[in-house]
Order: sequence, then C-alpha cells, then structure tokens
Amino acid sequence: MKNEKIKISFKWDSAEHTCAHAYLMPAVLRILEPLKPRKIFDLGCGNGSVANALTQKGYRVVGVDPSPDGIRHARKAYPHLKLYPGSAYDPLARKYGRFPVVMSLEVVEHVFLPRSYAQTLFDLLEPGGTAIVSTPFHGYWKNLAIALTGGFDKHVNPLWDYGHIKFWSMKTLSTLLTEAGFEKDIHYRHVGRIPGLAKSMVAVAKKPLISGPKRK
Repeated sequence: MKNEKIKISFKWDSAEHTCAHAYLMPAVLRILEPLKPRKIFDLGCGNGSVANALTQKGYRVVGVDPSPDGIRHARKAYPHLKLYPGSAYDPLARKYGRFPVVMSLEVVEHVFLPRSYAQTLFDLLEPGGTAIVSTPFHGYWKNLAIALTGGFDKHVNPLWDYGHIKFWSMKTLSTLLTEAGFEKDIHYRHVGRIPGLAKSMVAVAKKPLISGPKRK
C-alpha cells in the first residue's frame, strides 16, 4: 500500500470560493498575520481560490491537488499561480522544498491514509514551522444535534463520491498530528457557528525546531 497510487477525482465546477471559505478565510488570515510567512504551501489547493486570495494579500503560494478538475479550473482562472497536480501521497518536500507555513483546508476528511497525509504535512515544514489544518468539527453536542434532528444521512452522505470518509474530533486530529511529530500543544479555532456546534475547526500545529523520535 505504501507505493500504491490512490486516484481521487474530486469534482470542481468553478474556480470560485465555496460556502465554507466565508468562515474559514477570516480565521486563516488572523492566524497568518502574526506569522508573516515568506511563502505558504497549500496542500490540497482544490480550485485555487484560496491560493489566489492569499496571493492578493501578498503571500507567495505554491500548491498541489490530486483533482484534475480543480487544477484545470485553477490554471484557467489564475494562470499566474504555482499550482500543480499532486497529492499527500507524493514526496512533495523532495520536489518543492520546505515552507514556514503549510495550509490544508477541508482536506484531511477526504484522505484514505491520514498518517501518510500527516507525515507529508510535517515533512513540508521548516523546523519551527506552522501547519494550519481545517476539517469539519465533530463533538458531543454537534453529534447529538445531528442525531436528534435526523440529519445523520445528510451529514455523512455515503452517496457522495469522493466525499468525507473520515470524521475528526479535536482528540483524534491531535493524535494524528502528534504521532507525525508535531508539538503536543495544538491550538484550535471553531468557525462557522458557536463552538459546540461549529461547522469546522482549524488546528494550528507547530513543528519542533529540533525533531525528536515520532510517537509510536
């Protein structure tokens, strides 16, 4: 499985922001402001709309995505951007180098091999760098509300091709990231609604300046 290519053809209809970006982008920009990174890697850049928005703010962005539709729309709408086909299962750090910030918005829930994804995220960062990872939030009160309102089938939607296949809580996402070598002090921001019913959560994780052995 280690060397096997997993094909993903997530469908994009345009190069516009999705509804999720309305609540994700303000949080991402607030996180980036004190960091002032020279450049950012966008792991799972989709249709390029986020990379374009960040470029307009003065950031230098490089990104990859496994969706041919996403890259096609991105290249047509934003030909000036450095966005390429690729996935978290590829040796991206070897090809693109390391970055002070790696961003990955609403991606990890689509990933079949999350530990490979987290390792790539870690490898792409410079020592002391910051990972910004968002994913739909799951917690007790939100899960209860989904169950009580009969929204389970719509929420998990097994009929959505290449849709959400992993459902993350703060605990499980923190475990994934710390296993990959990130510092244990991972900060979260809840976005989209009040914290207990948030639409998404944004994890901010640091790569140690000196990386020790990874957790088993």
